[in-house]
Amino acid sequence: MVFAQGGQHGRAVLQRGPAIWHTAVRALCAARPGIFVTPQAFIHLPALLGRLTPPDTSALRVTPAVLAEWDERARQQGRGPDWRLPCDAREAARQAVLAQHPAGQDLWVYAYGSLMWDPGIRFTEVRQADLQGWQRRFSYRITGGRGSPECPALMLTLEQQPGCCTGLVFRIPAAQVDAETTLLWRREMLRDGYRPALLPLRTPQGDVPALVFTANTAHPEYVGELPLQETAATVATACGPLGSNRHYLAQLADQLQALQIDDPYVQTLWQCVQAMGETTVAALPPDTDSASHPRSPSPPCPTTTPPP
Repeated sequence: MVFAQGGQHGRAVLQRGPAIWHTAVRALCAARPGIFVTPQAFIHLPALLGRLTPPDTSALRVTPAVLAEWDERARQQGRGPDWRLPCDAREAARQAVLAQHPAGQDLWVYAYGSLMWDPGIRFTEVRQADLQGWQRRFSYRITGGRGSPECPALMLTLEQQPGCCTGLVFRIPAAQVDAETTLLWRREMLRDGYRPALLPLRTPQGDVPALVFTANTAHPEYVGELPLQETAATVATACGPLGSNRHYLAQLADQLQALQIDDPYVQTLWQCVQAMGETTVAALPPDTDSASHPRSPSPPCPTTTPPP
């Protein structure tokens, strides 16, 4: 249905007005007949043109085949069948949340992390959105995804704290809600790491209720907000089958900057990680205990004070 992949051409168009932008998007459709782009989806945020992974090429659009690959990878790592939430439990949780959503209506999905550049879902509209009373934090210590049992990573979540988290909100048409949220639940609720809820968001085009994946503070992998230096040291070195923890943070910081979204926590953490250089787990000596001592002494974080 919808995605943006405009490259340099798309970015150049952004500076030339909405009429030219619409024409350019239609030209993209004609140039790539296998791709269908709805220009109206990006009318509020033309800066997203070229900055989203197409859903049908996303590695995080978790179809049954993708889930089977992940199961096989877990088996090869010696994990038991309980490495993830059983399918029936995950589906029951999805149905319980969607029971609170009016049947036959479009569903908005809030994005504050990787969904901001790789939503993996088909949508018909995207807006910038503010979620009051929540903040981004790297609060889960994980041994999969962008981490490993030898070198756990930290996963982003939403902590209930004073302030505001600004992200994106995607609109799924009513007819696609069931199919798209099934895919989304496999991705976000694989290990029951979040507590999905329907929460009010403020957008420039009006308030909307949206599906939000907040922290599951009762989860055994939840560690809460760690000191910034410790968070940065972990993010700077952890790596797993989905890539490095550092690259995730870099993508997040880059997308926030492109959308002119100010998040002092992410900005300060990224500055701190950059100050540590390009050291990765792969570069550590073979006898280094990367799980408990994954880093050599690092320079101090910038003096910028993170938000409370």
